[in-house]
Amino acid sequence: MLVITRREGEEVVIGDPSNPIGIVRIASVKGDRVRLAMDFPREVEVHRREVADQILAEKPPIAGKIGGSGPARE
Repeated sequence: MLVITRREGEEVVIGDPSNPIGIVRIASVKGDRVRLAMDFPREVEVHRREVADQILAEKPPIAGKIGGSGPARE
């Protein structure tokens, strides 16, 4: 995991700087709360962790996954 220190108004560029995938800016810091402004294409999904976990919990398991129970072979 990469940890970067940024101040309010500063940005992190994701991907190639000449054609970035997206940009994350520190919008504000108030106490222990940080507001992030994210600029990504609409096709890139961005979720809070608790929402991502809920999405994963609602998806049916993928058949044939390593360690999973795929179709039986004879």
